[in-house]
Amino acid sequence: MPINGLPEPADLRSKPDRPCGRVAAVRGSVVDVRFDADLPPIRTLLRAGENDQMAFEVLSQLDARHVRGIALTPTQGLARGMPVISTGGPLKVPVGKAILSRMFDVFGRTIDRLEEPVGVTWRSVHHAPPPLVDRSTRSVVFETGIKIIDVLMPLETGGKAGLFGGAGVGKTVLLTEMIHNMVGKHKGISIFCGIGERCREGQDLYAEMKDAGVLQHMVMMFGQMNEPPGARFRVGQAALTIAEYFRDDEHRDVLLLIDNIFRFIQAGSEVSGLMGQMPSRLGYQPTMGTELAELEERIANTGSGAITSIQAVYVPADDFTDPAAVHTFSHLSASIVLSRKRASEGLFPAIDPLQSNSKMAVPGIVGERHYVLAQQIRRTLAQYAELKDIIAMLGLEQLSSEDRKVVARARRLERFLTQPFFTTEQFTGLQGKLVSVADALDGCGRILEDEFTDLPESALYMIGAISEAKTGRAASKKSGKRATPTASEEEALRAA
Repeated sequence: MPINGLPEPADLRSKPDRPCGRVAAVRGSVVDVRFDADLPPIRTLLRAGENDQMAFEVLSQLDARHVRGIALTPTQGLARGMPVISTGGPLKVPVGKAILSRMFDVFGRTIDRLEEPVGVTWRSVHHAPPPLVDRSTRSVVFETGIKIIDVLMPLETGGKAGLFGGAGVGKTVLLTEMIHNMVGKHKGISIFCGIGERCREGQDLYAEMKDAGVLQHMVMMFGQMNEPPGARFRVGQAALTIAEYFRDDEHRDVLLLIDNIFRFIQAGSEVSGLMGQMPSRLGYQPTMGTELAELEERIANTGSGAITSIQAVYVPADDFTDPAAVHTFSHLSASIVLSRKRASEGLFPAIDPLQSNSKMAVPGIVGERHYVLAQQIRRTLAQYAELKDIIAMLGLEQLSSEDRKVVARARRLERFLTQPFFTTEQFTGLQGKLVSVADALDGCGRILEDEFTDLPESALYMIGAISEAKTGRAASKKSGKRATPTASEEEALRAA
């Protein structure tokens, strides 16, 4: 009998006598099964239906004869009295070099319409996190090539970073840009895990990565939003199992991108409600903290390699006090907060530099010069935020000369920290830019020293290194035209 819908591993073919039971009750995605022999252990995968196409995982043992499981597949057609077979083990996924450039579902079945990979081994999706003695204590900055992230909220190799934001502010675009940059820059393995996301996004990502020529360094795993909550709840562990293989067996550095970790919490909430558990605050499951920790603690930096994770986190109603956002914050080494206001102003990536932070932004890790420059940038942007109300009410001319300089620096910094992405070239018509940390720091330092006061603000908008601004000025002088001001520039001019 197949396991996960694929040919059985050899270790299970030698066990023909596995426990058999019958369906006792079906309530949506919750299935009760009666076994007359020994009960299967918790987390055992059970199969039922024609060709064993229905699968569910044991979550609790109700009494000496009954277990309760959560369906990983739709339960249409499942009826009381139907036979159920225990697979004798937990949910498993394939690992090996043959899975590179492929797309899988939670069962390890390919969904890219290509042949099944050969020469793979199957591993359980349930693993304990690496022990503390095996974890690396070195803190190394993980360069992304995105200016605002590398300067103000540097990521950690082997750390966890969260992309926080509401719907439509650019979380998925930022994730796909990081995949593009990291595969080309670090030559590592990228694993994309889609939890409860749209099938369109998976198709678009696959096409973009194929066109960019980086698909051979990637593995994609999807539990789409139309799938049962049990599948969405386990797809994160399945992707982590693949990441752990490349870290521990292949000794490769892995970039694990999860979109969206809130959907994992949401799936856990659905499973908890279906299992009859009493809800906790705002309707979330009482075990949310434990379930999230079981997933997050497996993402670690060891002596054999590192799993660096970047996770999109949907924030319900942009409320950062929501328990899902609060619990996720506690696991992260960097928090990247996306702002709807900045997105409306056309400042992409729409990252709020004052709400975002990183534990790596200290002199001992990034260096004294980087730390001082980052603090000056934050201070300048914070002063500008305080002055915006005065400008709106009284106008720019009512500010002191020093405050006007602060405003000029802040507005130029905001525009310099925008960046055209490779993954949005077809929409914007702008060629993507990959900017080193040294170039980003050089540009910010020169703006803070008022070196570009003779340039229009728009000359710094959507460029890479600061040297491109002078090219833009030369082009505008040659054509005799000033660059078109942005909407926020025109607003400030009207206010003045």
